[in-house]
Amino acid sequence: MPDAAHIVSDVMTLPVVAVGRGARFKEIVRAMEQWKVSAVPVVEGDGRVVGVVSEADLLPKEEFRDRDLTRAERIRRLSGLAKAGAVTAGELMSTPAVTVHPDVTLAQAARIMAVKHLKRLPVVDDEDRLRGIVSRGDLLKVFLRSDEDIEEEVRRTVVSYLFPALSHAIHVSVHDGVVTLRGRVHDPSLIWVAERLVRAVEGVVDVESQLSGEEAARDVPDRPETTR
Repeated sequence: MPDAAHIVSDVMTLPVVAVGRGARFKEIVRAMEQWKVSAVPVVEGDGRVVGVVSEADLLPKEEFRDRDLTRAERIRRLSGLAKAGAVTAGELMSTPAVTVHPDVTLAQAARIMAVKHLKRLPVVDDEDRLRGIVSRGDLLKVFLRSDEDIEEEVRRTVVSYLFPALSHAIHVSVHDGVVTLRGRVHDPSLIWVAERLVRAVEGVVDVESQLSGEEAARDVPDRPETTR
C-alpha cells in the first residue's frame, strides 16, 4: 500500500506571526508587510486562536473612503461598512476562525481551503492554541518530490503489492510527476485498483495506464470455420 500520507505538521510554517485583539489597524498592516503574509491569526490568553484578520478585512477602509453611498447600498454593504470603521483586530477579524489540527492530511486541508475559499489556515492543538500556519503554497510542496522518489514508491508500494509475481514485468516511468504503467497482468480487474493507488501517492500529478489483462487474450473464443 502507498506510504502514509503527509500531514499538516509536515509542511506548516513556523514561526507564526499573530496579533492580539487590541492590535491597531496600522500595526496589523505592518505585520503583514514585514512577514509577507495576507492574513494573521488573532489570539488571546495563552495563544488561543479567536479569529483571523485578512487583507479582505482591511480593504473596506480604503474602499469606502470618501464614498457617498445610497441607503440601499448601505443596507447591502453593512458588513463592509462596519469593517471600514474598525480600528482593532477584535473589530476587524473574521470569526470563528477556520482552523486545522496538525494531524490533518494535506488532502483534507486542501478541501477545507477550497470549500471555504481560504488561502491559509491556522494550525491549532486540541485547546485551540496556535501551533503553526499552513498555506496553499505549503500544500503544494508535495509536488516538489523528485520523479525518482515517486517511481521508487510506486514500485514498492503499488506494483509489488498488487502484482508480486509480475513486478519485474510491470514497467514504471515517471516524468514531471506523471506516472506511466506498462505491462500485462493476470487479473484485469486490478488495473483500476493500481491506477487509484498510484494517484494516492503524494507528488503524483497524473497516471497514464497502459496495462492490459492476459485473461482478455485467452478468453477470446476461436472463430469457427465456415464451409461453403
